Formats: sequence, structure tokens, C-alpha cells
Amino acid sequence: MTKQEEEKRIDELVDLLGCSIAEAKQVIADDKAIDKGERMSFDLTPEQEKLAKKYANVREHKTPATYKWDKRERKADTTKEGVIEQISQFLIENGYENVEITNKSKLIAFKIGEDNYELDLKRKRKPKK
Repeated sequence: MTKQEEEKRIDELVDLLGCSIAEAKQVIADDKAIDKGERMSFDLTPEQEKLAKKYANVREHKTPATYKWDKRERKADTTKEGVIEQISQFLIENGYENVEITNKSKLIAFKIGEDNYELDLKRKRKPKK
């Protein structure tokens, strides 16, 4: 830890714990000793010592989650794309301003006067029997 990092850490501890600079330096020194594996003796009651031992041995046994960040490829929906194209042509022919297909099979944005609008086309699933 560089001198600047240590000073920053001391400032953080003083702010968070509300302790003096000397106490913050002692906390950092104790942390370093614990990281090296030294056994620190704190003033704990026997009950607190028992709880400290209990929680020191707690481990998480679950395997870490694996995430699939790759997005799946969507199938091309030519029907929806055709409908969106026809609606956009209709809007252009009837004088609407700033007609733009923002998503080729879903959204059309356009302007009427001062107001902006967006059409969202959704295909419903077939009803269950």
C-alpha cells in the first residue's frame, strides 16, 4: 500500500468509525497482522469469543453462479417487419414528420406538431386450448 493509499484509508476509517488518527493507524496495523495469519487477542467475553469462532468458520458452500452473457439470436419475423414498413410508409404519405423505424420489427417513432410518438407492434401468442 502506497503512502497516499494509506493516508486515504486512514481518512476513510476516521470518517466511518469516528475514531482518532492513531486508532485508525492501529486498525490498519491489526488488519495487516491478521492478513499475515497472526492471532490477535481482543478483549472479548467468553460468549463473544465463542461466537467469533463460530462465525470465523462459516463458509459458503454454494458454487458460484455462471452467467451466459451472450444474447440469443432472434428469429427474423418477416410478417412484423412488413407491417412496420407499411405503417411507416402510411405515416410518411400522410405528412407525419420525422418518421423513423427505431427497431425493424417492433418500433416506429414519429412527430405530430410539437409531440413525439412511438408505435410498438406486439404479436400475441396463440390462445391455449
